[in-house]
Amino acid sequence: MQPPKPVVHKPGERRLKKRIGRGYSIGELREAGIDIKMARKLGIYIDRRRKTIYKENVENLKKYLEEIRRQ
Repeated sequence: MQPPKPVVHKPGERRLKKRIGRGYSIGELREAGIDIKMARKLGIYIDRRRKTIYKENVENLKKYLEEIRRQ
């Protein structure tokens, strides 16, 4: 099972357009209840430069954790 891709907003587009990001921010991982070691074991990419926390990314991570726990 592949980890979900993070979604980020394009700069200068008034935050209307979105694109696939390089990785999840540390804040998003914390809100989803994932530490850095666990994220690396699960194959989730981390982008240490990002500071933003998007609710949709946190929800995607939580859904991914639920799917993994079911298996």
